[in-house]
Amino acid sequence: MFEHPDNDPVLVLDEDQCWSLLKGTQHGRLVTVVGGRADIFPVNCAVQRNSIVLRTAPGSKLAEMAVNESVVFEADGILADQAWSVVLRGTAARLETTAEREEAEELGLKPWVPTLKDFFVRISPGELSGRHFLFGPHPERELGEGSEGG
Repeated sequence: MFEHPDNDPVLVLDEDQCWSLLKGTQHGRLVTVVGGRADIFPVNCAVQRNSIVLRTAPGSKLAEMAVNESVVFEADGILADQAWSVVLRGTAARLETTAEREEAEELGLKPWVPTLKDFFVRISPGELSGRHFLFGPHPERELGEGSEGG
């Protein structure tokens, strides 16, 4: 998926790599904080113009984002021999205009369960970071002079 210099098992991703991964996923987790209490919600999502768009119904997510628009979004992927994680810290805003909602409708976001979810929210990025991991065996420590084995 990504080339790791010197076969380092952890690669810090650049912004383009992060967006590439986010564009290929349809789910993630939304973190809100209100009154010093963090909540985390699984959400389905899509990328639109380097922002995250999600669809929701009235309830905790929408209420908490109205109180504190600073949110964190996290998505990841795990394969047999590698994994990745991308974290976006940003600002959430409900899509209010007809044009914004129509554009969001074109993303084809459908609820996971058969419930009405008539509100769209855009998370605009402030900070984006990601890591890609190559799996492998746990390395053995080299025993040096003065150690039990050396």
